[in-house]
Amino acid sequence: MQFVDWIILLLYFLASAYVGIYYSKRAGKSTHEFFLSGRNLPWWLAGTSMVATTFAADTPLAVTELVAKNGIAGNWLWWNFVFGGMLTVFFFARLWRRAGIMTDVEFVELRYSGKPAAFLRGFRALYLGLFMNCVIIGWVNLAMASILEGMFGIPHDQVMMYVALAMVLTAIYAALSGLWGVAVTDAFQFVLAMFGCIVLAFVVLGLPQIGGVSGLVEKLPAWTLRFTPVIGESSQMENIGGAFALSLTSFLAFVGVQWWASWYPGAEPGGGGYVAQRMMSAKDEKHSLFATLWFTIAHYCVRPWPWILVGLASLVLYPELGPDEKRLGFVYAMRDYLPVGLKGLLIAAFFAAYMSTVSTQLNWGTSYIINDLYRRFLKPNRDERHYVSISRLATGLLMIASLLVTLIMGTISGAWAFVIEAGAGLGLVLILRWFWWRINAWSEIAAMIAPFIAYGYVKFYTTIQFPESLFLIVSFTTIVWLAATFLTKPTDSDTLKKFFERIHPGGWWKPIAEQLPHVKQDSGYGKLIIDWIAGILLVYNVLFGLGKLILGDMQTAVMFFAIAAAATSILYYHLFTK
Repeated sequence: MQFVDWIILLLYFLASAYVGIYYSKRAGKSTHEFFLSGRNLPWWLAGTSMVATTFAADTPLAVTELVAKNGIAGNWLWWNFVFGGMLTVFFFARLWRRAGIMTDVEFVELRYSGKPAAFLRGFRALYLGLFMNCVIIGWVNLAMASILEGMFGIPHDQVMMYVALAMVLTAIYAALSGLWGVAVTDAFQFVLAMFGCIVLAFVVLGLPQIGGVSGLVEKLPAWTLRFTPVIGESSQMENIGGAFALSLTSFLAFVGVQWWASWYPGAEPGGGGYVAQRMMSAKDEKHSLFATLWFTIAHYCVRPWPWILVGLASLVLYPELGPDEKRLGFVYAMRDYLPVGLKGLLIAAFFAAYMSTVSTQLNWGTSYIINDLYRRFLKPNRDERHYVSISRLATGLLMIASLLVTLIMGTISGAWAFVIEAGAGLGLVLILRWFWWRINAWSEIAAMIAPFIAYGYVKFYTTIQFPESLFLIVSFTTIVWLAATFLTKPTDSDTLKKFFERIHPGGWWKPIAEQLPHVKQDSGYGKLIIDWIAGILLVYNVLFGLGKLILGDMQTAVMFFAIAAAATSILYYHLFTK
């Protein structure tokens, strides 16, 4: 890092601080401004904010590791979430905006009634807003620490001090500016982070050791360039190198079960967390839908290829890296090959990725703690300025709690699989609670507890491994929550009628709909299913088309783009001409 690099980094931090100060007065008006931007975000800003949040400091490193170990097809570990993402776009984005609530946890008492609903709301506020949030921020902090350690050689016992300084700055602008500042800085940070990663990909591909894309292809084994996993029985998958190989049951678990059955932060079935927060902050229902559509397209089509190319190049540049070090190939490429100026830009880009994620987590987690715990159970009926002041204080306290969690975390290797398994089966309740009147608070409580029981049985009494374990855990959880549903009383009639009048969802609402003949229930689900399929085809074909274009296979790229164009025309006809 030379003087120019440090100046670039300083300018980035000053720009982030300026945004926080600029929006501080607006955010201080009310909690709706602080947590939802007054429900006035345009679709492009809300969607870009979602993309920036999912682009954490560890994301390029994780993709580099997947590609280095399993080739391009290793990305199917997260590419399979396209199915659930598009389901959220067309079936749930409008409903979340229509709900008129501040958090997805508040939805619990909009949809359910009685003490079970109150307990569930308070529990989820603490579990998601405090515990899970601190773990996620801890993960991101550890990733940023590994980047700084690898880039600058900062001693391991000192690196967290630098991460803490970045987090303090992030907490300050998040506390000052609320969601407006978070969303605006997210857009700025996403553009900077993507530009930096694209520049790195060009620099690395231009190295003599690589020789451009054609040279990279020549130097790599064929298995690294596969876009899809090798699927078959283990006896049929010998001598295939390091390709991402799945048994048929594993493949079916990924593409047929995981995306709708498992709760996972940022990819909740039916939307949830900060994704729901952005949908609820959009200007109207249409902006909510377009925000989520743009997020899904950008998340899967715009972001991955620069990371994938650097990951492939790292196999050539750093063949000596062991299995646990392959993720650092991205950092070493930055350190070893970027010229003066660009090095500072890339470090700023990684800080941008880090801060966009942390700022959202702080604002989103605080919204649960204040709206669903403090205001609901501890201090109701206070004025808005009081809640905004407490929100700013809570943001700072959440930052401190997250740093403490980070210090006691060694590693979270495999945590993503644990989270998916421990939430397997809950997803179906999160989807059906919109469309089936009989779901109640006990359904959701049972669906949260049952996976942990099944997970314990699978881990200690069987040899079943993830993802095949999903079949057993989801089946058990589904039986448990269905039993809980029919063995307990339904949500009271008044709550169901108020919910139906506000949301007027489609699905199985006949006993309630008959009491409210003046409410027009949503219809047109056949068209929504077509849009869902078209959206999935659009994303996968643009994703693979760009990959084939980059790798020089023009004929196949044109075929993928043609299918994507057909899917786009269907969506355009349904969204703009009807």
